[in-house]
Amino acid sequence: MSIVIIDYGMGNLRSVEKAFARLGFTVEITSDPDAINRAEKIVVPGVGAFGDAMRELRERGLIEPLLRAITDQRPFLGICLGLQVLFEGSEEAPNVPGLGVIPGLVKRLQTDLKVPHMGWNTLHVIRRPPILDGISDSAYVYFVHSYYVEPMDGSVTATTTDYGISFTSMIWRGNLFATQFHPEKSQAVGLEILKKFGEYRGET
Repeated sequence: MSIVIIDYGMGNLRSVEKAFARLGFTVEITSDPDAINRAEKIVVPGVGAFGDAMRELRERGLIEPLLRAITDQRPFLGICLGLQVLFEGSEEAPNVPGLGVIPGLVKRLQTDLKVPHMGWNTLHVIRRPPILDGISDSAYVYFVHSYYVEPMDGSVTATTTDYGISFTSMIWRGNLFATQFHPEKSQAVGLEILKKFGEYRGET
């Protein structure tokens, strides 16, 4: 199945591409709306600011193709900022609407611990999506972020992570998956998650 990585100028695209390539998958990096419309699977990575991300998606004409892919139930993987833009808005850019796919907001980490949250931390599996099959309930993955998502409906939460507070570190709804952590930086565990996504055939 064709995997398309969305280029909107806000991500470590090559790291994600190299991780999939290492697993034997062929991927295409693109900002072409037509390529997104044809793609069987979508990956939206991202590092940076929420407001900048939404502006880039809008100016490149990528919002409608992404929303169409999600509505069509094509397998979708958001990573870090690619998770946050799925929500209605962010405290980082209060006047900028997100994609609004998942009801809820992105909030700044309020903790006595150092922010940004950077480094290895554990996942606590609440609901086990297909791409976490075989992954330990206390697996370590790699984080770099100052904001976290707070879904209005807690049933979309797949994993939580503790960093002064307990926050949603992965969501799952149907064929939509998104992680606050970086699978492409998470060594064997992250590669296994990407492998599972690459092999995932989707719910019907």
